[in-house]
Amino acid sequence: MPPRTQLWRGVCRGGELPPGELRAVDVDRRSICVINSGGRYYAVRNRCPHQGSSLAKGTVAGTMMPSAPHQLVYGMEGKVLRCGWHAWEFDLETGNSLFDPGGQRVKTYPAGASDGMVWVDA
Repeated sequence: MPPRTQLWRGVCRGGELPPGELRAVDVDRRSICVINSGGRYYAVRNRCPHQGSSLAKGTVAGTMMPSAPHQLVYGMEGKVLRCGWHAWEFDLETGNSLFDPGGQRVKTYPAGASDGMVWVDA
């Protein structure tokens, strides 16, 4: 995905962000957390709305899903960003908090890779 507008910024080379890695980058004076989850790139504002932690210091995984009593169902593998301070969880697709989807959220930005670069539309 080459930059289509002046807002797309190359933030790093693709090889510098292997699958499973998170990285904080500055784009136009904003700290953005760029994530490579299984070869798909995501970008979110690098600030947890709970107490301001750097989300780039968190992890990407799945989470426990709603299920019947006495059942444990794990889902959303690779699509949940977990804050490193207090384990708040955010959906990488929407930025919504998993605990309070209509309330707390992090801003998301379009991201992708082309020509050996990772791009973010900030």
